[in-house]
Amino acid sequence: MDLKTVAIENPESLNLILGQSHFIKTVEDLYEAIVTTVPGAKFGLAFCEASDVCLVRHAGSDEKLVELARKNALNLSAGHSFIIFMRDMFPVNILNTVKTVPEVCHVFCATANPVEVIVAETDLGRGILGVIDGFASKGIEDESDIAKRKSFLRAIGYKL
Repeated sequence: MDLKTVAIENPESLNLILGQSHFIKTVEDLYEAIVTTVPGAKFGLAFCEASDVCLVRHAGSDEKLVELARKNALNLSAGHSFIIFMRDMFPVNILNTVKTVPEVCHVFCATANPVEVIVAETDLGRGILGVIDGFASKGIEDESDIAKRKSFLRAIGYKL
């Protein structure tokens, strides 16, 4: 077995969700879940099929985001993994919906941070062991940091 890290290419620091599911209809079901939860959503998704012809399946509402998802999924090539890139929305807008899609087994991360995926490779194929989402902690927030956090949440419309 070989262990590798695969960096997710995300040149615009877009929000993304990386997960694992179990069935080819994941693409259609994730697409429907996203567009019915956030009408007009701008996103691209790709899914690594893990049997038969083992293709990267894809869908979305924004061709550039679909291409980014396809490229990253192929780079990962980890069985039954999926990746969703989104614009003008946050993972929190669709995360619970994504997790309730019947085929979804696990969500590894939902983030706009740099992501490295820890992948195990054997003669059979590849699997995701986990992710590194962003950077290591540098300390504990103080009162000033708390005020900044609260201000940020209000600035983006998540608190009054």
